[in-house]
Amino acid sequence: MEELLHEVLGGIYGPGLQIEGLRRDGAGASRLTTAFDAVTQAGERHALILRRDTPGGAATGNSLDVEAALMRAAAKAGAPSPEVIAAGEGYIVMTRIDGETIPRKILRSPELAQARSGLAAECGEILAAIHRIPADSVPGLSDEDQFDLWELVLDGFPDPYPALELALRRLRLTRPEPSATTVVHGDFRNGNLIIGPDGVRAVLDWELSHIGDPLEDLGWLCAKPWRFGSPLPAGGFGGYDELVGSYERASGTKVDREALRWWELYGVLRWGVICIVQTSRHLTGGERSVELAALGRRVAENEFDLLTALA
Repeated sequence: MEELLHEVLGGIYGPGLQIEGLRRDGAGASRLTTAFDAVTQAGERHALILRRDTPGGAATGNSLDVEAALMRAAAKAGAPSPEVIAAGEGYIVMTRIDGETIPRKILRSPELAQARSGLAAECGEILAAIHRIPADSVPGLSDEDQFDLWELVLDGFPDPYPALELALRRLRLTRPEPSATTVVHGDFRNGNLIIGPDGVRAVLDWELSHIGDPLEDLGWLCAKPWRFGSPLPAGGFGGYDELVGSYERASGTKVDREALRWWELYGVLRWGVICIVQTSRHLTGGERSVELAALGRRVAENEFDLLTALA
């Protein structure tokens, strides 16, 4: 790893570069994230993150060079993003941004109370910026129908999941017309945001980004798995009106609340399927991981939430 970092960063920070403090960041189930400091010969210290592919990672995700392009495009569009220092096949090196990413701490920490009160509205503004990214500025983004994609993924598993299959059928029968077609982050939620006392400092994890309906992002943020026990629908930290009102003002578009509710339920279904995918990586030996194994029990939680909602 140090050899790669010296090779990639030597031309940026000059000869005599030292790599210090390499340590695995526990975040992320489908990428390896390593924090470190790059120290120049003159003693300048740069706090950085190396993000790499994991063995047996999800085949549905973007490559890391596409992720890097998305992060750069997002920054230009006005969404907070780490600065990409270098990127290539299988890796990204980016600036390390201080802040909290653990959802339960974000929802409970007294130090973040003031920021928390405005997070839903801030997320609406950030999503509007993401949806302004020109689609042609990021080559390689899939425009495949996401509903069809996740249905195919679920059908590919040998075990039956009747509750998920029932939800698929109901959602297909009630699917709304697309509201628009934009770049969609695909995983914009509590847990993929770096939060400080001043609010959202960065949006992370662009591996599931694609071209699609922008309401998918709003629905995903409001899906029950990302509330972490809070009664507040938007990420556990805010209400629908705060999120939607801010998004409408920033984007200049009107949000259909019924369509948003459909995308919220789709988000619960999608997370259930993703839990099956992640657990299968552990069970088939693609990557042995307690974290991946634990996701298997989350499938039942999503089935329960879907059945309750559909009733």
